[in-house]
Amino acid sequence: MRRRGAALLLVLAFAAVPTRAADPASAADAEKSAEAAARGWLALVDAGKYGESWDAAASLFRSALTREQWKAALDRVRRPLGRESSRKLLGAKFATELPNAPKGEYVVIQFATDFEHETGAVETITPTKDRDGTWRVSGYFIK
Repeated sequence: MRRRGAALLLVLAFAAVPTRAADPASAADAEKSAEAAARGWLALVDAGKYGESWDAAASLFRSALTREQWKAALDRVRRPLGRESSRKLLGAKFATELPNAPKGEYVVIQFATDFEHETGAVETITPTKDRDGTWRVSGYFIK
């Protein structure tokens, strides 16, 4: 079953083109670290550990909604998609400024993802460098 148009926007919507870092090497390092954080976080979501994914998210994410609100949102939108069957990196871009977000360090990552009940979805995950210097997810969007 293919469910086009069902989108999930949680926490932050980053629509504009990100501002790139001045140093391509540090942008590449940030993108690599942020991708590893995003994949680890997605593993929690894929396993249905919705509460744990909230616990592991950035402070910005956790301040935007409660753990129970997050679990309810994923139950409503993610669970019906079924299990993730494939996920391919489409790209990652480092940014220091994003719409509707405080200045900071972000990486906007997109994956082409197939689920059990929907193929051709695009997941956008936005890790940020949190207060302690650790990359954590601050935004998640499925379309």
